[in-house]
Amino acid sequence: MSGEKRIVVPGDLVQDRAKARVEGAVYKVNSQIRSKVLGVVLSDDGGKTLKVVPLKGKYIPSEGDLVIGKIVEVGFTSWTVDINSPYLAVLPVSEVTSKPVTIPRSDLSKILDEGDLILARVVSFDKSKEPVLTIKESRLGKIERGIVVEISPNKVPRVIGKKGSMVKLLEELLEVNIIVGQNGRVLVVGRNEKREELAAIVIKKIEAEAHTEGLTSKVREYIKARLT
Repeated sequence: MSGEKRIVVPGDLVQDRAKARVEGAVYKVNSQIRSKVLGVVLSDDGGKTLKVVPLKGKYIPSEGDLVIGKIVEVGFTSWTVDINSPYLAVLPVSEVTSKPVTIPRSDLSKILDEGDLILARVVSFDKSKEPVLTIKESRLGKIERGIVVEISPNKVPRVIGKKGSMVKLLEELLEVNIIVGQNGRVLVVGRNEKREELAAIVIKKIEAEAHTEGLTSKVREYIKARLT
């Protein structure tokens, strides 16, 4: 995103005439587009698109989302997973292993136990039943090391940056790998513990200053100052 950035509260005017396409948390009154939430108005495509992004909010799962979850219960044929959402997710044994679903509960806990963190993908969700996860893809599964940072799910796009630019900046300067879950959990993995910790601090800084101008430059200078 680039261009206009301004804070709005519920009811504030976003646009009074159809000068640009408006997306996000808005409603229409006659020709006026107003904000539903406390948020920030972002302008993109040379001003052709405006988007109202809430400053606070909860993660609502969507099919295909990459998420970081925490095992909260081991069942007989599945695990219950906290995905930082109003909805608890389910991870069926069929989405973990090709073994028969009659595996004893004690054996399930040997695969994933309460408190374990996983990198997973949402395979289905329609609000009438719990989100279903999979860890069958090669890059998914139990998280064995690194730091998980929690941020507001609404700030995920800012942490990622345009075409991944912010993540690339952090990875290059701090020599870490970063995986951003759409549910507001960010995994940082590096070979140097202090750089992992610095990356976590920087991610929280990005969350706190997500609505400000020139954030990429600020982050770059902040990291360079901390590394000297």
